[in-house]
Amino acid sequence: MARRDEQWRDRAQARWRYRGQERPPFAVAPGPGQESVWDYPRPPRTEPELRRVEVLAGEEVVADSGRAVRVVETASPPTVYVPREDVREHFLERASGTTMCEWKGEAVYYDVVTRDGRWPRAAWTYPHPWPGFEAVAGLLAFYPRMLTCRLGGETVRPQPGGFYGGWLTSDVVGPVKGEPGAKDG
Repeated sequence: MARRDEQWRDRAQARWRYRGQERPPFAVAPGPGQESVWDYPRPPRTEPELRRVEVLAGEEVVADSGRAVRVVETASPPTVYVPREDVREHFLERASGTTMCEWKGEAVYYDVVTRDGRWPRAAWTYPHPWPGFEAVAGLLAFYPRMLTCRLGGETVRPQPGGFYGGWLTSDVVGPVKGEPGAKDG
């Protein structure tokens, strides 16, 4: 990693106020079987996603997996990453542009294209994530604001905001980054 990237990463990481050690007073207390996004750690943590993951673009199944990984981070609902072997990659076309995450590094994007349409930059991956996030190297994440995403049979609600890729389910409480009343952390 270039020195300039390290300096950017360090500045971006330092600006976070909440780091999952203590739930802030504005956070919703989780009920039985629920988890609060304010209890998730920062830096984020990767862990297996034990529920079946399905991603559809129109009527086409783009991904179907029982081997996904989720990333949990303070203030955001989990983001789910699917192994490439469980993705129908012929529906993916490399899109232009990249973005940087202060934890995972550089993301590259894919359009999802089926006979039902084109969903620009609806999927992304970290081909060479920074140390600590090797578990998501090359796995694909999908935006539920663009595609139909299901987790354990439940249709996922997208994380509010135009950029965020978190998967909101009934077992996650916030408020989450991107919705009114939420703090970004």
